Amino acid sequence: MHDTRTMLACAAALFTSAVAIVVLRRLAEPLGLLDRPSDRKQHKGSVPLVGGLAMFCGVFVGAWWYGDATQISRMLLTTAAGLTIMGSLDDRHELSVRTRLIVQTIAVFVMIGSTDVYIRSLGTLNGVQLPLGPLGIPVTLIAVIGLLNAFNMMDGIDGLSGSMGMVGIGSIFAFHHGGVTPGVTVLIAMLGAAMIPYLAANLGLFGRKIFMGDAGSTVLGYLLGWALIDLSQSPGSDLLPTDVLWCVALPALDTLAVMCRRMRNHQSPFKPDRGHIHHILLRTGLSPRMTLVVLVIASILLAFIGHLIHDYGQLASLGTFGFLLLTYIVCTTRRSTIAASQAVQQRGQ
Repeated sequence: MHDTRTMLACAAALFTSAVAIVVLRRLAEPLGLLDRPSDRKQHKGSVPLVGGLAMFCGVFVGAWWYGDATQISRMLLTTAAGLTIMGSLDDRHELSVRTRLIVQTIAVFVMIGSTDVYIRSLGTLNGVQLPLGPLGIPVTLIAVIGLLNAFNMMDGIDGLSGSMGMVGIGSIFAFHHGGVTPGVTVLIAMLGAAMIPYLAANLGLFGRKIFMGDAGSTVLGYLLGWALIDLSQSPGSDLLPTDVLWCVALPALDTLAVMCRRMRNHQSPFKPDRGHIHHILLRTGLSPRMTLVVLVIASILLAFIGHLIHDYGQLASLGTFGFLLLTYIVCTTRRSTIAASQAVQQRGQ
């Protein structure tokens, strides 16, 4: 009975998302939700920025259908609704980084204050417990805002951010053996269902192309972030705090590497550039579609590596991820430096 209700809720999320895409496509221009080409945006023509709105509509209707809401799922939907509105305003008016960070911070504090869920411990390393105490709240704030901005930064080619989200959702269920239960797991299951019509439209398989927009990438990272926190901090959970890193490994690695490079160059870590992994692969001559395939496979492989290391303890898991992070930073920084030098030489010719 429980599985049937979950499947029906996911079907409702998928159907609602598909209908919302059809309706919102037509409303994109009067709402001002169109992404137009620019120096930084290389797509052809104006593309509706309605994917995130459609996805949230799907999750909301699916949650209503499912019922049996827990406190965390109710507050997660409420705060996610606020972030969806903010993301849509950002898609239309390009809000400042400061404004976005303020709204995101308020959403995180509302979640913590109303649910008392936050990162209380980093787990056990070599038999030593690592409780955070009062530092858990700021660490949670950084983690959630970091992840939602990571998905925003990965939203650079068709299908990438959505595919990373699908890999993240699949990885959560691979690590967490408790199945789909009322609370965050059923919400992310419905999120995965709601993303299917979006990915089909974004990849040109379902009518006119649409983009996720900041509304979509923000909500995607936000819901995944809280799901990972809630499950990794629950007593007896199979999903350990270090497993969280592997569930969203590629977005985390790429965002940390890009931010480190920007700060080393005395730039804002939020300043847009073309130094992300998908930009690097595109400059090697790969097509956007092949770049997407390569990065999805890489993301799945990273999650698989994390799953293999899981049984060797959290110290081994954290050490391996740290080694990969350092390697990733060195390799991508080197490639970006070479690309920048070549661009300067071409301008000088």
